[in-house]
Amino acid sequence: MIDVRPDRRAALGLLAGAAASGLGGCGRPDDGITRLSFWAMGNEATNVPRILPEFERLNPGIRVVVQALPWTAAHQKLLTAYAGDSLPDLSQVGNTWVSEMSAIGAISPTPRFASDLLTDQFPAVLETNRINGRVVGTPWYVDTRLIYYRSDLLERAGYDAVPQTWDGWKTAMHAVKRVAGPGNFAVLLPVNEFEQLLTFGLQGEEPLLRERDTRGNFSSASFIAALEFYKSLFDEGLAPVASSTQISNVWTEFERGYFSFYFSGPWTIGDFRNRLKPTTRWMTSGVPGPTGPGASAPGGSSLVVYRHSPRQEAAWKLVRYLSDPAVQARFNGITGNLPARESAWAAPAVADDPYIAAFKGQLSRAKAVPKVPEWERIVTEMQVVAERMVRGAVTPRAAAAEIDRRADRLLEKRRWMIERGRAV
Repeated sequence: MIDVRPDRRAALGLLAGAAASGLGGCGRPDDGITRLSFWAMGNEATNVPRILPEFERLNPGIRVVVQALPWTAAHQKLLTAYAGDSLPDLSQVGNTWVSEMSAIGAISPTPRFASDLLTDQFPAVLETNRINGRVVGTPWYVDTRLIYYRSDLLERAGYDAVPQTWDGWKTAMHAVKRVAGPGNFAVLLPVNEFEQLLTFGLQGEEPLLRERDTRGNFSSASFIAALEFYKSLFDEGLAPVASSTQISNVWTEFERGYFSFYFSGPWTIGDFRNRLKPTTRWMTSGVPGPTGPGASAPGGSSLVVYRHSPRQEAAWKLVRYLSDPAVQARFNGITGNLPARESAWAAPAVADDPYIAAFKGQLSRAKAVPKVPEWERIVTEMQVVAERMVRGAVTPRAAAAEIDRRADRLLEKRRWMIERGRAV
């Protein structure tokens, strides 16, 4: 049986067993059962119990206790649990959290006997989990941002696909805006979201950080070009100067043609299928770049085993099971999550979905973002400055310099530690 949310009596039993054995979370140690504590978030936490009975059938001496965490509180919960020495045996983590959890010494690196789990992976996603040359997280599911678009409006504007260069795409956006009619725009780029600008910034060859990731490199020619392109979409009336909170309902506005191009991840496929009228035709497309198909940041979640856990062998058995391509394909059918193992994409449910097809190409062009714990704070500051630029307060070149200044300030401690040999 799978415990998703133990009742009070069961919880007290688990605590009593832990106290008797000195092993937090393992439950009743005298019944011969190994109880794994597994923290998961959101939709995954709701649905992972549906695929665990088979794991427990294959491993009769192991039971999995799933604790659900809301995404909004998960990051802080994990850090608090680390400080309080109360982390679970393993958990789901966002890929961008891996470097931070590794930096504080919380994660067990992938052992040699599990190295085969690292094959058959999208390179950029796997690179996100590689810290100081060792992989510490196993990709569970993947995602990335690409473009959802109104294929009917694009066809009326004279295009059968989204052009794959910035100039070509901008020309198509002007044409689509004319077709959509007065008061409408072409693309939604919420000024309080960093993902769209980050996607444009990843198109250049120059890295976003420099000097061993201790200083910003946003004043590079390629990132200034990204800022200029981003700003031009607002200046030319192709994107509304609005935050996400000012858009009452994304699918309603997409359906009525307020915007026809929308950056999002695979979770939007289910939303659009369920909420758009059948007469609204839409499709997915890779991201355009300056001169051809562009890159985007790899996303998704990974599975990590915590260093403190005394149940390492059992925890890695669960990671192996959840990483199996057949299990990942089945999980896709339940949740819509894109499998991390490339071979799982051959399963009919994945391969035959026309909306998913563009994601595989986009993931093959993904670029890992800098693996520093400060990264999420850096891109948040990047977008604060970018909004000022969009509103006309600063030029793209001045905005780039200001983002560098803010990034350098956030990375000050990292520079100090590297200078003293305390970080790599």
